[in-house]
Amino acid sequence: MERERDALIAQAQTWLAEDPDPDTREELARLIDDAATGDTADLADRFAGTLQFGTAGLRGELGAGPMRMNRSVVIRAAAGLAAYLKKQGHTGGTVVIGYDARYKSADFALDTAAVMVGAGLKAALLPKPLPTPVLAFAIRHLGAVAGIEVTASHNPPRDNGYKVYLGDGSQIVPPADAEIAAEIAAVKSLDDVQRPSAGWETLPYESVVGAYLERTDAVLTGGSARDVRVVYTPMHGVGRDVLTAAFERAGFPAPTVVAAQAEPDPDFPTVAFPNPEEPGAMDLAFATAREARPDIIIANDPDADRCAVAVPDADSAEGWRMLRGDEVGALLATHLVHKNARGTFTTTIVSSSLLSRIAAASTGTPYTETLTGFKWLARVDGLRYAYEEALGYCVDPEGVRDKDGITAALLVAELAAGLKESGRTLSDLLDDLAVEHGLHATDQLSVRVQDLSLIADAMRKLREQPPTVLAGLHITSAEDLSKGTESLPPTDGLRYHLAGDESGTVSAARVIVRPSGTEPKIKCYLEVVIPVADAAALTGARAKATEVLAAIKTDLSQAAGI
Repeated sequence: MERERDALIAQAQTWLAEDPDPDTREELARLIDDAATGDTADLADRFAGTLQFGTAGLRGELGAGPMRMNRSVVIRAAAGLAAYLKKQGHTGGTVVIGYDARYKSADFALDTAAVMVGAGLKAALLPKPLPTPVLAFAIRHLGAVAGIEVTASHNPPRDNGYKVYLGDGSQIVPPADAEIAAEIAAVKSLDDVQRPSAGWETLPYESVVGAYLERTDAVLTGGSARDVRVVYTPMHGVGRDVLTAAFERAGFPAPTVVAAQAEPDPDFPTVAFPNPEEPGAMDLAFATAREARPDIIIANDPDADRCAVAVPDADSAEGWRMLRGDEVGALLATHLVHKNARGTFTTTIVSSSLLSRIAAASTGTPYTETLTGFKWLARVDGLRYAYEEALGYCVDPEGVRDKDGITAALLVAELAAGLKESGRTLSDLLDDLAVEHGLHATDQLSVRVQDLSLIADAMRKLREQPPTVLAGLHITSAEDLSKGTESLPPTDGLRYHLAGDESGTVSAARVIVRPSGTEPKIKCYLEVVIPVADAAALTGARAKATEVLAAIKTDLSQAAGI
């Protein structure tokens, strides 16, 4: 035991000697002192391995050691990415680097710029904390060979992350992730990584943000309605200035910004989790709306690549209802169809099947599905519109080949304004879609865990003892997605298709279970389709859908042991 402790301390001291950050040096020195007196648990946790680089890049808790996000880890990641790019023939190419307002984001961005220049590449740094879509836009706009966004998106305040894009402006997918990871692993010492103190370019604000805002014109139809009142929250993130500038440029009334969440704040003091989907996250927006009485509420997550929408709801205690990502996805798709958008509509396997119905009803609109994540959606041939149920929407793939919460907000505002001009609302359009295509009701069973082995246990239990009936509906097909399908590469997930009931009240249902790729969660995505004869039948259809979804949740929880 003493030998193991001494080896752990020696490993930590080697890391400490290279650590360029005084904050994490102080933290690690304290942990080494604790270990020397017998308390090795925290130090052992920091050195239990290394943060793994994958298709989501890096993401983790800030702190000292190889299992945390810190400058040492980021420098190694940047050096590995630089080596990969040079092997791909991009020596001398430009790497554009953006960052959000989280703790250490600016430091990580500067370290990355220095590493790129030291490796013989050019580095272009965005001028301040900006939305992730601006970085994704800048890659293509500048003809860069790669881009990096330092962000943990909507993760808790203690986290940060490192998202990598290649020159086409989309996120990395296999095998690039494994090849970059191998180059990172080959970095033996930070002393081997050249980091000059200058040599990169800091891009002028107007040259990149101005160009992005000019591109947002492509989203809207000239002369379309603009009269819509919006309450907006950037959720303590970096979206406010760019979104309000985009709204002003387009001629929309200035949104009423939720004051307590208007400024970037890495502590995210008013929310438990800075994610519009999380319980309580929209409470201040609802309170502001009760005073301002807008037509809709729009929220971005902290890096503004996601867009949430809420609508008035007299039956809700708050007076407002958050739309699900699938509902916004269907609304935007319908709006684009009416605008005669041409190209492929796509979504992920965990999103609602309603998009396939909308595409099928529109002449000449191809439809396809991908695995979860915009790293897959952005690569669809002929892409015109993509969305995922987690509030991500790509409405201008020629401008931003990733989810973009700013342009999505513009398109939502245009749709709401046009409906308002006709005396209608987003809720009315959702009712129309339910009558035309059936009510596609979705829900999630999402369980956050401290012990990641619980997720593996649940997946194993479902594979070894698969359910045959959920909510009284028979499972007609069960797919283990880890084996891949004709159209999908392998992924850790299970998909169940359920038959309707004998009465015809339920026409179909679907369940997908998968571990989250970015958070310690197991996520179960549920959908039930209820035929709707006319608008008068909607209330009963929604009640039935709620009942069936709740029963599926209960049965699935029991089957998975969660």
